[in-house]
Amino acid sequence: MTDLPTRRLGRTGIEVVPVGLGAMDTPHSDEGAATLHTAIDAGMNLVDTAREYAGSEFLLGQVIRERGRAGFHIATKTFSHTADGAQRDVDRSLSVLGVELIDLYQLHDVSSVEKWHHVMGEDGARAGLEIARARGLVRHIGVSTHDLEVLRLLVESEAFDTIMIDYSAFHTETAALIAEAHARDIGVIVMRPLGGSGRTSVMRGRVARGEAGLVTPANLLRYVLSHPGVSVAIPGARYPSRVVENLDTLAQFTPMTDVEMRALEAAVQTFED
Repeated sequence: MTDLPTRRLGRTGIEVVPVGLGAMDTPHSDEGAATLHTAIDAGMNLVDTAREYAGSEFLLGQVIRERGRAGFHIATKTFSHTADGAQRDVDRSLSVLGVELIDLYQLHDVSSVEKWHHVMGEDGARAGLEIARARGLVRHIGVSTHDLEVLRLLVESEAFDTIMIDYSAFHTETAALIAEAHARDIGVIVMRPLGGSGRTSVMRGRVARGEAGLVTPANLLRYVLSHPGVSVAIPGARYPSRVVENLDTLAQFTPMTDVEMRALEAAVQTFED
């Protein structure tokens, strides 16, 4: 697939195709390697993984050793809250992935104010990632959160190049802070744009039976991409066909109107996973 659009990932300056690959569950399929190859061959240029995603960095490292890393950016994460722990995880990621530099290293799931203060302390994980950046091991520093209060602190601090957050027709509460982050030139990465794997499985069954109505993977992805503050959405994929479907949605993308967005928000209220 060629001529895919791109969006700027905030102050990083990286131009990303606005649909990337969330690789948490990709190793949990016999087609995991094929899924990664398909995504990269088709033009997805951001692959998100983490130290804690079982087998994910390892699988991506195998693919990189087979084909090289040209043409796409790597984002990974650490659960560590300490400077030393974060630096150790960076070194481990470099070894497992088989690379000398990681484009984006993120603090994983900083989802309480207590965790926020810990990672932002003098010996906290953010300081560790800054040391890794000074060593030339990572280019940019990001963070993920599931907490609205912490998200507000993250945006107001402007301490990270990117934020990774929930946003979908199922989870609209972050919309205003996405706009604020965009105004501050912070890159916004949206996890679970289709509402999460459980909902997605149910949804695909309904689509197959002709019962889905408005609530389809394509409409949900289109909803997320219609927010002008979103840099990239990273739906998970275990199979090459899912990658192709998501990129087909992007290739045909036109922004939803406000009326369409409100209609989808109303439709998901009756959706049961």
